[in-house]
Amino acid sequence: MAAFTAKDVADLRARTGVGMMDCKKALAEAEGDMEKAMTLLREKGLATQASKAGRVAAEGLVCAIVENGVGAVVEVNSETDFVAQNQEFKNFVTSAAKTVIASNPADLDALLASKAVGGTGTVEEDLQELFLKIRENMKVRRFERLEGILVPYVHGDGKIGVIVKLDSDIAADNEKLLDCGKNIALQVAAMNALYLDRAAVPPAVIEEEKKIMMAQMEEDPKMKGKPEQVRAKIVDGKIGKYYTENCLVEQSYVKDGELSVSKYVESVAKELGGSIQVIGFVRYEKGEGIEKKQDNFAAEVAGMVNN
Repeated sequence: MAAFTAKDVADLRARTGVGMMDCKKALAEAEGDMEKAMTLLREKGLATQASKAGRVAAEGLVCAIVENGVGAVVEVNSETDFVAQNQEFKNFVTSAAKTVIASNPADLDALLASKAVGGTGTVEEDLQELFLKIRENMKVRRFERLEGILVPYVHGDGKIGVIVKLDSDIAADNEKLLDCGKNIALQVAAMNALYLDRAAVPPAVIEEEKKIMMAQMEEDPKMKGKPEQVRAKIVDGKIGKYYTENCLVEQSYVKDGELSVSKYVESVAKELGGSIQVIGFVRYEKGEGIEKKQDNFAAEVAGMVNN
């Protein structure tokens, strides 16, 4: 069996980020061969990663960046919020977003197979290397890529990421235009509009809302006796409120409740002597839609005491 020193163990740890004991075991198995030990660590790490793949990863980070008129919003999940604060994890998320911009991947598989911008291998290989250091289930969950006049915003240290897309005849680098985009991005983050405007709302959604409202009136003693046409008119009024709550351009502007978002944008356009339209947005919130495990801490402690 080839000898290896404490310095060899420290060097292997520095090169891989893996714990000292795992490095020592790998060097022993590799008979002191540094390259073979690195290969062993990767192989064992991938096996462990596969075994943890089913564990819920609902924490992590959302990144939203724009470079030269191209933007990307990316969500990468981890099992714990602690990992999301790790600088190497943060660097990986940024690298993934930059790779989306550079490679324009068609889907997640294509992104994972792309050479990572600022990384050492593909996005998937860099994620595997990160797993060797962190040992948590981590997943690149989703991404979106946009082109045009784009303004990004990240809220809560990666909890929410937004990119707003504008159409304007004003110079794309105009400071007041970009400030307008930033304010709209703040609106999107805060108010979570489901749609851009009325035209974007699927007709089936409106029909379902109307059915719910009619059913509610049937249960209301004050409303159920009213004629059908009267109730239909009331529903139409309520649908108008649905639009103002769920369509971005119709929402009340959070910084000035006297204005709608569209009126705010019009005021900026008038001030700049041009036209501005909000034509799209992307909003990702970390972990949205992922069913998280609900731990009953009190029951867990009670179980430990009883045992």
